[in-house]
Amino acid sequence: MSITTNTAGLDLSVSGAIHGIETLLYSISTVLYLPVLLALALLALYMLTCAGGLIGEWNDRRRGIRKLVVVAEARMAEAIAAADGQPDLDARLECVVQKADADGLRALDKVRFVVRVGPALGLMGTLIPMGISLAGLAQGNLPKMAESMTTAFTATVVGLACSVAAYLLTLVREHWLRRDVTDIAFAAETLLLRHAPMRPKAEA
Repeated sequence: MSITTNTAGLDLSVSGAIHGIETLLYSISTVLYLPVLLALALLALYMLTCAGGLIGEWNDRRRGIRKLVVVAEARMAEAIAAADGQPDLDARLECVVQKADADGLRALDKVRFVVRVGPALGLMGTLIPMGISLAGLAQGNLPKMAESMTTAFTATVVGLACSVAAYLLTLVREHWLRRDVTDIAFAAETLLLRHAPMRPKAEA
């Protein structure tokens, strides 16, 4: 009898602990509900801003204006003036090329992170309302369930749409970046050949 009582008490303790953990997790997901939806809305607005920036840059490039190349050319001019005939001009120009590459990658990362963050936020924005809708179903509140399910599917669509848009923008910007870095490297090699100090020829 004592063993049966102890086993029943243990089962009740385990069941109570599991219920407490489930309640805690549900509370955490409920608290995250509004921040996730807000983050999705901000992400959609951010992608609209990125798309506008891409259109503006495309218009500039049509007119032959490439900001990364312009900045790199100014830095190369400064490097040539600072070298003043010293043999470290090669290293200075290589540093300019690497800085241009790093600046381009940094600008690219501002869009590329949405490729991963968008689906994650969309999934969170789907699962949290589904949990709320199931709780509404258990209470017999069908309108609340329908509203939560609508929000869940909308969050999925927004998250995936942001991810796809970010991926397409990333492809275009990567193509531009490779072209710009190649032209900058070519310009650096040309300037190096033109301004490098003349080395005396070795005697025969």
